[in-house]
Amino acid sequence: MSGQGTSRPLAIICGGGAFPLEVARAAEAGGRAPFLVGIVGSCDGAIEAFPHVWAHLGQIGKILGALKDRRIADVAMVGAMTRPELADLRIDWGAVKRAPELAQMFRGGDNHLLVGVAQMFEREGFRIVGVHEIAPQLLAPLGPIGGRAPSGDVEADARVGAALLTALSPFDVGQGVVVANARVIAVEAAEGTDAMLARVADLRASRRLRFKGPAGVFVKALKRDQDSRLDMPTVGAKTIEAAKRAQLQGVALAAGQVLIADRQALVRAAEEAGVAVFGFAP
Repeated sequence: MSGQGTSRPLAIICGGGAFPLEVARAAEAGGRAPFLVGIVGSCDGAIEAFPHVWAHLGQIGKILGALKDRRIADVAMVGAMTRPELADLRIDWGAVKRAPELAQMFRGGDNHLLVGVAQMFEREGFRIVGVHEIAPQLLAPLGPIGGRAPSGDVEADARVGAALLTALSPFDVGQGVVVANARVIAVEAAEGTDAMLARVADLRASRRLRFKGPAGVFVKALKRDQDSRLDMPTVGAKTIEAAKRAQLQGVALAAGQVLIADRQALVRAAEEAGVAVFGFAP
């Protein structure tokens, strides 16, 4: 990050989870002044520890006005958001003026929607920045993350999962898969990572999946040609706990493409769970 950029204020559009706060703290430590936009229904109230404003997704005018009033030029979008139906948006006049544009954004998958939102901000004169630009230290590195190295079988399953994610990218589905013994067990779609891993845990508990002991790996990566500034995959200690309940042996992350929330907590959870976490070359 250049010295020129460190003094510029930064708006963070905050979805769910603790990760927006971690990014805000990293930005502050890097000399930037974060201003948080909390999305009602998705965001945690802890954002109020920072300068902030609350808004519904449909309150485009309110969000843009708050940023322009503060002369903020850089915007990051961080955290999971519950995707509403277009009819459920609490739109304000700023959204009404952009109704055809918003309708087009909602005709497609999540990546299509995020790209549309980013383009709207850019047309308003804002610059979209990725978390990897604000806090590159949060990116998954290459190799073991923690003290447990993956077995050869886990690495082989990770390669299958990575190839599948690349093949699925044109269809704008999720960013994660579970593979065991070269067999695809689950693909992340609209339900998200936690629900997908819970589904695998249910399959193991009901013995619809029969393996002797822990087996398989959860693989997470960016979609091919996905804008890395938007919806970059994120994992944390809860991901490891979900992988343990699913009786997986490993969690494989595309190095430089996946963000790790609270790395120390993730490593502790992995050690306790006996799960190998590692970064692979995408």
